[in-house]
Amino acid sequence: MTRFQWGLLSCFLFVIAWVFLPDFTVSLLDYVGIYSVVVLGLVVMTGIAGMTSFGQAAFVGIGAYSTAWICTSPLVAELVGGTVWVSLLPWAGLILGVLIAWVLAWLLGLLTLNLSSFYLPLCTIAWGLSFFYLFGNLEFLGGHTGLTGIPALTVGQLTLDTSRTFGIIIWLVVFFFMWVLHNLIDSREGRAIQSLKSNRLMAESMGINTTAYRAKVFMMSALMASISGWLYTHFQRFVNPTPFNLTASIEYIFMAVIGGVGHLWGAVLGAGLFTFIKNYLQDIPTQAFGSNVSSEAIIFGLIMLLILQYYANGLWPQLASLFGAIVLQKKDFPFEKYPASQLSAREIPVPGTLLLKADHVTKRFGGLVANQSVTLDLKSGEIHALIGPNGAGKSTFFNILSGVDSPSEGHVELMGENMLGRPARDYAARGLGRTFQHVKLLKTQSVIENVALGAHLRGHCGWFLSMFRFDRREEAALRRESLIQIRRCGLDGAENMMANSLSLGKQRIIEIARALAGQPLALLLDEPAAGLRFLEKKALAELLLQLKAEGLGILIIEHDMEFVMHLADRITVLDFGNVIAQGSPAEIQVNPRVLDAYLGVTDEALVSESHD
Repeated sequence: MTRFQWGLLSCFLFVIAWVFLPDFTVSLLDYVGIYSVVVLGLVVMTGIAGMTSFGQAAFVGIGAYSTAWICTSPLVAELVGGTVWVSLLPWAGLILGVLIAWVLAWLLGLLTLNLSSFYLPLCTIAWGLSFFYLFGNLEFLGGHTGLTGIPALTVGQLTLDTSRTFGIIIWLVVFFFMWVLHNLIDSREGRAIQSLKSNRLMAESMGINTTAYRAKVFMMSALMASISGWLYTHFQRFVNPTPFNLTASIEYIFMAVIGGVGHLWGAVLGAGLFTFIKNYLQDIPTQAFGSNVSSEAIIFGLIMLLILQYYANGLWPQLASLFGAIVLQKKDFPFEKYPASQLSAREIPVPGTLLLKADHVTKRFGGLVANQSVTLDLKSGEIHALIGPNGAGKSTFFNILSGVDSPSEGHVELMGENMLGRPARDYAARGLGRTFQHVKLLKTQSVIENVALGAHLRGHCGWFLSMFRFDRREEAALRRESLIQIRRCGLDGAENMMANSLSLGKQRIIEIARALAGQPLALLLDEPAAGLRFLEKKALAELLLQLKAEGLGILIIEHDMEFVMHLADRITVLDFGNVIAQGSPAEIQVNPRVLDAYLGVTDEALVSESHD
């Protein structure tokens, strides 16, 4: 049974059970659904995008109070007047809550999302507490007493005033978000979101605006929390500040951790376990230790310890591995179902065209000079090698050439344009692709997903189209292009394997395929032959020569002198950040300064090694 079929079966069984379950259980399931909406947003933001927030309860409160105020305010009632419009007030409250949450999330995102480490969670705690105290101290929101008399939600002539009827709305919202978030993650935009967690440097080099994507994820999570607050208010028909404090935000994170913080179904599982444990087991510690003991804190503390100790990734992955062979099989992407759309393409310049130029680039780290007035250029249809001993400043120079780092002096030109101060994504947009000295992949994703990330700029479907599956033609084209590059790089048959299951050498080849998927004009390869066997190196050399013949300009860092000498058209040698030699392989082999830089290597030995 596929995941889709399993989802349909689950929904069908849920609907059947809904009719026969007792009212109290239905009420608990309603709370599970309300919490699940918040936790789904947390799963995407924390588990997939790598941002931790302790302020989600504040956004729930914004959605709750927005609809509560608009439904109970005498001023609004006076403006509306007629009874027909009164029935529409809850929907106006939904719109108001979403708008306020969007604006506040945008403003707070500007202030906090650039923070890293523990500073972002600390900031979310601060403004989460601020909102909680604000809710309790505004008289028009009822102060700490809250607001009552909130009308039941009506849909046409149907009044949803019971847990069983209103629960239908709650779970329709849950399944809607489950569907659109699944679609989003399984798309070009989803790959970009997944790259935010631990590979922001790599993502920027693929052309992804990581700051913008973090802001989008943050705002989406806030909007979902606001909608959860709207559901909560019209389910309770009463609201006060208590459910929106810091403890509530911690509980939402707790639900995500229980279920599996990187899994959508884990959000529902975690919310369900939390809610039922809280309601059915909270009396046990009280009976054992006395009435003054906080029973919930004991139970949830013990559960958290056990889960973190034995199920660090949550309970949903364990269920998936246990029943995966039966109900959780994932089909490969069906290319044949979708005629591929046209991807963006670049025109390859004529051989000899200047692609990339570093003009007297100097890079200082305090008193350390990593690169000293380095000048280098790369032309189309050539392979230019950058060599030097360990610590010579090669990778630092690569980072400057690709926009990852900025020079202290000098500048870099790409396709005739001065790129000083530009981010790495602008370099990618102008046709520069690169690999890294230390492999940077989405290691828990398949090879084809990793390679498709490199083609990010060649697609154009945004979040809305991805969420509603209007991106399938483009996704088919991206995956077809990825498969072409995978096969071209000698990884045929490995496209659906997890990237971290392959050897380090093959992971480097994945990086090359990923760079090629973006159709670069200039290709920067940082030690691509490291970890490869002899035949694999030979295949790589043939590939690079083919790319050269197609008009690409390739700049390569490599320590394997035999590989370099048989491949490069020109060689630049760095030593202690300085250019000590430039020329053809034959000239470099007999240059005395190069021979001195490679300690213990004689002239005859280097020449012999390059011709063996």
